Amino acid sequence: MSVDLETVHRVARLARIAVSDAEAETMQGELNTILDWIEQLNEVDVDGVEPMTSVVDIDMKKRADTINDGACSGQIVANAPVTEENFFLVPKVVE
Repeated sequence: MSVDLETVHRVARLARIAVSDAEAETMQGELNTILDWIEQLNEVDVDGVEPMTSVVDIDMKKRADTINDGACSGQIVANAPVTEENFFLVPKVVE
């Protein structure tokens, strides 16, 4: 796949980037290099390869997915200037 100057200008316009003709020619070469690299990656045989999150086979540490109130509302509002029943009190901003 090859990118022409018209495509470079179209991509630049979609990305809201001002590109001169000289810059477009440079970008054309760079985009073609990137697309060539992607084509090389498509040639790699990955049949039977499981997706992985790390190169080292480890189990992720996960906490229990339980619902709770946090049991720390008192600590959260401790530094607030004004509170009521563990809620922040703020001045009215909309009349």
